[in-house]
Parts: sequence; C-alpha cells; structure tokens
Amino acid sequence: MTQPISDSNDDLQIIALTGKIVTSYVAGNTLAPAALPDLIKQVHDTLRRLVTPEEVVATPAEPLTPAVPIRKSVTPDYIVCLEDGRKLKMLKRHLRTAYGLSPEEYRVKWGLPSDYPMVAPNYAEQRSGLAKAIGLGQRSRTEDKPSGKRRRSSSAAAE
Repeated sequence: MTQPISDSNDDLQIIALTGKIVTSYVAGNTLAPAALPDLIKQVHDTLRRLVTPEEVVATPAEPLTPAVPIRKSVTPDYIVCLEDGRKLKMLKRHLRTAYGLSPEEYRVKWGLPSDYPMVAPNYAEQRSGLAKAIGLGQRSRTEDKPSGKRRRSSSAAAE
C-alpha cells in the first residue's frame, strides 16, 4: 500500500535535514565511525517526532498548591516565593534563575494580579529613599534655568 504524498514529502525532508544536521555535526566534532549510525538514527528519530505529533494522553492537571497562602506571601520585609517558599527581598531574579519564569509568567501561573509586587515593600522604600538622597529623579538646577548667553548660529560663526 502506498503512503499519501504528504507523508512521502515529509520523509524526504526529514532525510535531507538529517543528512545536513549530521554533516554539520561531524564537520565540527570528532566521532568514532562506529557511532555514526547511532547519531543518524537519533537525529532522524528526533526529527520524526517533531513532524509526527504523538497522541497526547489527557492527564488531569493537578491544581497548583502554593508553598504558602497567597495572602501571606507579601510581608513588609520580604516576599515569599509561591514555588518553593523561600523568603526574598527581590523575587524576579530568583524566578528567572531557579524556574525560568518571568514576573508576568509567574503572575499568570499563580493567578496573581498584574500589580503583585516583585520586591518587598520596605526594601522598595529603602531603595527609593536612597535614590532620592543622591538626587536621582530630579532635574538638575542648571537645566531649569536658561543661561543668559545665546549660542551663535552656525551661519553667523562661519562669517
């Protein structure tokens, strides 16, 4: 029995891609001749799995259980990570390094509001006070006052 044309084209494309991938790999890496057939098979099988969707067995999603109740996750001095229960002043970096989550993904995963803090309130206030103390967020006084001198235009300077 013959295969449908689309399957035949997929097979040809997979074989061509397998050849290109294996050629590129072998060109840049040392490989024992006996290991070449296994490499070709692994690459081909991987590409086949990508093209041919497997039947997905529907498993009921387990309800997410936070490490602490969401209401108790924000305190003045720290924020508790809902993933692992760690008490942190800044949550963003921990989420990225430990779980590969952005703040937005974390909020969506746990059903948190978009204004859910990623920094402990007291720590944010401390950093804000420090920034204000060194003058950040204020215009410099020289920018506010126009100087009495007028700049000469380039045409007047050329004369």
